[in-house]
Amino acid sequence: MSKENLLYGVIGIMVGAIIGFTFANSVNKNVVTPTPMTTANANVAGPLSGNPALPSDHPPLGTSPGTTQPQGGSIPEVTAAIDKAKADPQNFEAQMTAGDLYYQIQRFEDAAKFYETANKLKPTEIEPLVKLGNALFDGEKYVDAEKWYTLALEKNPKDITVRTDLGLTFFLREPRDIPRAIKEYEKSLAINPDHEITLQNLVVAYKESGDAPNLEKATARLKTVNPNNPALKN
Repeated sequence: MSKENLLYGVIGIMVGAIIGFTFANSVNKNVVTPTPMTTANANVAGPLSGNPALPSDHPPLGTSPGTTQPQGGSIPEVTAAIDKAKADPQNFEAQMTAGDLYYQIQRFEDAAKFYETANKLKPTEIEPLVKLGNALFDGEKYVDAEKWYTLALEKNPKDITVRTDLGLTFFLREPRDIPRAIKEYEKSLAINPDHEITLQNLVVAYKESGDAPNLEKATARLKTVNPNNPALKN
């Protein structure tokens, strides 16, 4: 997904309340439980890109290699792009552009419809799958997002960003499935043991599950990667 919106916002939250990191899922600040870090939701460049909580070299949240980023435009251009997608449902690029534009204004349900149409036109493409997962994630439809992230990972199982976001769909849904979230985080860490966002989410998951021994181990790993990570202060 052209996740150009955010990437890795760290937030403290009251136990049980996690705010959508989206570009939307990222910034809730209540200091009791550190919020897991979302890599997802960066389909389009938006106000959350450049989140100060992210490392300077971190790509936009949820951004997968090879995905494109939407460009800004005037209102007439935006309207024309959306009208073109509606008038030409067989045009893959038009569907993706319309989805990106709707995503930018956080109309995630509308964005998801265009991404889904694009997926039907080119089912072998990964980008529509990831962007569709991001739109549903940011719309807080975590169970639905799980489906599309899973399909994207079938095509590229080594995408750590998507894998970590998949884990978050289990952590954020109601009821939570923390063991499954941890399982996905560990798969990401098997690819890159020093992936800070995943380690942070792992720390939060162990804290929420009350698993003190593993919390201590995960905290030590995160401290090695970044001793200043906000989650460690909690």
